[in-house]
Amino acid sequence: MARAADTRTAARSARTPSADHAARLARSAAAVDGVEEVSGWLADRRRAGTFEVERIPFDRLEKWHTVPGTGDLVHETGRFFSIRGLEVREEDGRTWSQPIICQPETGVLGILAKEFGGVLHFLMQAKTEPGNIGPVQLGPTVQATRSNYTRVHRGRPTPYVEYFLAAERGTVLTDVLQSEQGDSFLRKRNRNLVVEVTGDVEAGPDHRWLTLGQIHRLLAVDNLVNMDARTVLSSLPLPPAGDADADAGGPHSDTAVLSWLAGLKARHGREVGLVPLDRVAEWRRTDTEIAHVRGRHQRVVAVSVVAGNREVTRWTQPLLAAERPGLAALVVRRSAGGPQLLLQGLSQPGTFDAVEMAPTVQCVSDGFSDLPEPPPFLDRVLAAPPERVLYSAVLSEEGGRFHRRANRYLIVAAGDDFPEELPDRYCWVTADQVRRFIQFGNHFTVEARTLVACLGSLQGREDLGGPWNA
Repeated sequence: MARAADTRTAARSARTPSADHAARLARSAAAVDGVEEVSGWLADRRRAGTFEVERIPFDRLEKWHTVPGTGDLVHETGRFFSIRGLEVREEDGRTWSQPIICQPETGVLGILAKEFGGVLHFLMQAKTEPGNIGPVQLGPTVQATRSNYTRVHRGRPTPYVEYFLAAERGTVLTDVLQSEQGDSFLRKRNRNLVVEVTGDVEAGPDHRWLTLGQIHRLLAVDNLVNMDARTVLSSLPLPPAGDADADAGGPHSDTAVLSWLAGLKARHGREVGLVPLDRVAEWRRTDTEIAHVRGRHQRVVAVSVVAGNREVTRWTQPLLAAERPGLAALVVRRSAGGPQLLLQGLSQPGTFDAVEMAPTVQCVSDGFSDLPEPPPFLDRVLAAPPERVLYSAVLSEEGGRFHRRANRYLIVAAGDDFPEELPDRYCWVTADQVRRFIQFGNHFTVEARTLVACLGSLQGREDLGGPWNA
């Protein structure tokens, strides 16, 4: 027994990050030389691999079938994912329904880290997905569902996945279960990891070692850094933006912020349940799509894919197709203790734990220009003058489940006229508190985590000014 306990202790010790990991990440974030070469490498990978995506009718789906009597779209293995119906009953008695992706298994989103010349680098992947705008984007080292890395598809093994499944292979810098889009997935989570290694790791043609600073610069480019890379990057333990005291400079203590979130969850009255896909109200089905009768929301479509550099080179699958780009905007303000972020507690039908912290404005599934009831602060972020817009880019969402879904991501500095009184579901939270809370799953929407990664890319950027350098 003692021997087994010693082995477990040694394994945990080998995976515990060193005390100076935040400083090492800061040095990596300051290293930006050579970033201009990455676009050329991604262009080479686009030319090197065959990748074709064609919209097809549902009856041309292979290994997928429509379940008689329900209309659900299901893979013949019962694995990967399925598209079913979700019925939602609001607290006031109103009901509505929609298609939803059901994928109960937990995938792996992992990035390998290694020092070169005393600077931490990260192994990033030129990743092709059928729904990508690109179609090649910068992804994590490994981006795989459990069905993929266990080779249910009988294809090639997933490169590097062993580093994220075996306890003894490196030092864990971050490891947390994070949610996916709550408007489209039913209680879906992925394991987000960064593992540092010391031994030799060869980068294949579709992988490249980059510094954190290079990745941060690439976050400013439209549709280049994919969603899976962004969510992993958001949980990196970067150095504090303000005073080392946990509650210094913030309007609320950690306990007060968590109590605010718990209160929103406790008051949550929405009920959800699965129903047959054929029973979703106000949705119509044709040979080529399942769409809302008023033309809003995402459509269910089918695609055929040819991909020369993937574990499986040919397949078909359903996707959710976005009609129009959405908006995710974060309002920030200066303080003596570092930047503060205006977050909202947001309930979505597929959210794992009722309510998560979201950006100030999150209108991400069907545009934002003609909403019947514009959300609070939408007009303010859209009308912000250029000098207060600290970050702006169009970034794609996960291309393995969404067809060309993208959002405009904005970080906007609050002006002097920003209201002091806030709706109950809004709260100012410091950047340091966000970094601490993000280490615990189901606290932030994937859109909020994207904006945390983008906010991190502003650190040390004196040319951008603004609240990050307060």
